[in-house]
Amino acid sequence: MRYIISENTDAYFNLASEEYLLKHTDEDIFYLWRNDNAIIVGKNQNALSEINVDYVREKEIKVVRRQTGGGAVYHDLGNINYTFIENSKKNFNDFRGFCEPITKALNEMGVNAEFSGRNDMTIDGKKFSGTAQCKHRDRVMHHGTLLFSSVKADISGALKPRDIKFTGKSVKSVASRITNISEHLEEQMDVLTFRNRVMNSVAGGMDQVTTFTPREIEEIQKLREEKYSQWEWNFGQSPKFSMTREGRFLGGTLEATLEIRKGIIDKIRIYGDFFGTKDVSELETALTGVSHNEESILEALKEVDINDYMVNISKEDLISLLL
Repeated sequence: MRYIISENTDAYFNLASEEYLLKHTDEDIFYLWRNDNAIIVGKNQNALSEINVDYVREKEIKVVRRQTGGGAVYHDLGNINYTFIENSKKNFNDFRGFCEPITKALNEMGVNAEFSGRNDMTIDGKKFSGTAQCKHRDRVMHHGTLLFSSVKADISGALKPRDIKFTGKSVKSVASRITNISEHLEEQMDVLTFRNRVMNSVAGGMDQVTTFTPREIEEIQKLREEKYSQWEWNFGQSPKFSMTREGRFLGGTLEATLEIRKGIIDKIRIYGDFFGTKDVSELETALTGVSHNEESILEALKEVDINDYMVNISKEDLISLLL
């Protein structure tokens, strides 16, 4: 088995590195890594319905889609992520089998960690790890979070969607009571010492630990740029969904109902008690077929005077409603 520790904390790079290791190597792997502030959404989720857009934008939190299913999770530098990639030694969906080396490592540190439910690990009934899996050919990838000293306020703030009504077939996240591992340790240590203790337990020592070669970094960086940093993957891959949003502005109330397919505004209707000299259906036509992101909507409205359609309502007001 190859043992890897990454010092790179860029979420786009790290999610790309997992795909690279799964699809472009053939060895068994145990991998530890950290992300700076990021929300990692499941493969089958509607990214927009999982996040607090305003909070994410204010805190400059990256939103990245992963290869595995399950719910959205928040990563910060107080969280360690682990990844096992194995050549069918364990069956797909064998969550307990992959979690055993992790709970063993924590038990060795005096922490009462155990596997719980379908795919969680808990300490005294409180969740510190959510796990997920996927398969590529004969290789199974299992990964999970290890909350060590994460900021709980950021977890709840980033993952709490604002008041938007969503309908669709995406997988929804389930809220759980969470805890940090650091609160349960017999001896104090920082997050990197903890990371190394986990690796030492799983690998049977640190002398086998490697990092990425320059060639691997080049390939991972390419995948980062072409896929994981792109809106099309992180938001455009969301399942078809509908959303309704209401807002009150200087010029009156607005209600927008959108149907989004593959990240594109397929249908849009705008209602409200606003006044305007032009028919709002022209505005709806201008926005139909546009990518559901701020840059594309701004470009679509570049030549449009919003006040022709809704007096005392700005483009920024409308965009805040649509996003």
